[in-house]
Amino acid sequence: MKAKYVIGFENGDHCILPDAELVYEATRILHVGRGYSGRVDVEFDAGNSVVAPGFIDLNALSDIDHALFDSWTQPDRRLGLVWSEEYLRDHGPVFTREEEVFRREFALSQLARNGVTTLMPIASESYKEWCEDYEDMADMAHAVTALGLRAYLGPSYRTAVPYTDGKRLLLHVNEARGLGGLDEAVRFARDYEGAAEDLIRTALLPARIETQSEGTLRATREAADALNIPVRLHAAQGLYEVERIWARSGLRPLPYLAEIGFLKPRTFIPHAWAVPGHPHMPKNFGEGDDVALLSDSGTNVLFCPIPMAHYGGCLHTYDSYRQKGVRVVLGTDSAPPNMIRAMDLGMGMTKTFTAERSSASAADLFRSATLDPAEALGRDDLGRLAVGAQADYFVLDLSGPHVGPHLDPIRTMVMNCDGRDITRVVVAGRTVVEDGNVITVDTSDYLERAQDFMERYVASLTISDYAKRPLDELLPSSYPIR
Repeated sequence: MKAKYVIGFENGDHCILPDAELVYEATRILHVGRGYSGRVDVEFDAGNSVVAPGFIDLNALSDIDHALFDSWTQPDRRLGLVWSEEYLRDHGPVFTREEEVFRREFALSQLARNGVTTLMPIASESYKEWCEDYEDMADMAHAVTALGLRAYLGPSYRTAVPYTDGKRLLLHVNEARGLGGLDEAVRFARDYEGAAEDLIRTALLPARIETQSEGTLRATREAADALNIPVRLHAAQGLYEVERIWARSGLRPLPYLAEIGFLKPRTFIPHAWAVPGHPHMPKNFGEGDDVALLSDSGTNVLFCPIPMAHYGGCLHTYDSYRQKGVRVVLGTDSAPPNMIRAMDLGMGMTKTFTAERSSASAADLFRSATLDPAEALGRDDLGRLAVGAQADYFVLDLSGPHVGPHLDPIRTMVMNCDGRDITRVVVAGRTVVEDGNVITVDTSDYLERAQDFMERYVASLTISDYAKRPLDELLPSSYPIR
């Protein structure tokens, strides 16, 4: 594979190799550089392109995104998007198992198109009977294998679900269901670790911290340590959550997790912005250096600029967390799962906070999407193009007129390009995307089916709304429909 630029690896970091080549056989890279003298079976010249290590997305949406209908709602409609008391008492899943499998397949195809070669999934629980289960994740494993991506999988579980009485957001607690979900997650990990010729690894992925009991959190930590697998928990991502954990423990979320021994290496905390010193954090939750707790424990932060921009929040700041020794890795957590857009937004949001042009450099952000998550997972064979590493890469086309002139390929990627400029994606030596199209599975009807899923998803909200409002009242359009 020849290209104008190949992003190589030397002395522990990426390097830029102009007019270079990448050679691989089966799943492994044989050569990165120039003048390969061995025999090759296939030679491909990508021309005016960048060949780069595949993105590692550890908060990858494996669903039809809900941001289109819940990231802009006014307070008087927001409670209508959670379960009512009536719906909590009597409901089943909105979709059939087959339909839920499709929403995974569609999301995975979008991740592949955007150069994501390794993923850790996240999905909504709002249209399920309670949460994910073993069968749901087994279906996900099948879809990942068919498409040809690399994934860290595990069913999500929770001890509490949000609901409303029409006035407040409340939590319905059933610890037995949460512990049962953890048992299924552990069984899945034992059954699927190393499956699909090691493309599938496993992780424990409990839902948000406020939906967990201390019992499920302690049991999750114990199980993850015993299985030696990663764990991810959304925490310090919103003020409602902070209020709930403070009321329960008298501590903010991150000090609470530190106290119960949850914070450790190979642990990932998505968002993690609600800490003392943040402009949006009220002072009545006390003072302290919560970021230092992450650094001291080796816990990783997942920075997802796209949903943070949609819902109003951001690390304060990306650079300051890294300067304190926290490994910050990027996630998309959105649709489309455009990691290049995430890097660009992360740069812009951080510069807005700091008023410093050197903040959130393209080089650091690219590391946060490749090398840093690989190191956080303990994988020195991912996130880099180096001899012996996995042949996971994408090709980014620089020749489109919308890209314009280019200079440094990484800055050009982040500032001028888009996920739609990715033309080829290879995972473990297998081509998954060619000429911008997924070639391992048939996606010809995906868009039509995804549109139908979205419309039924939104229609179900009138049933779970405490006021049973019609869609044009619950979710009015941007302008009147005439």
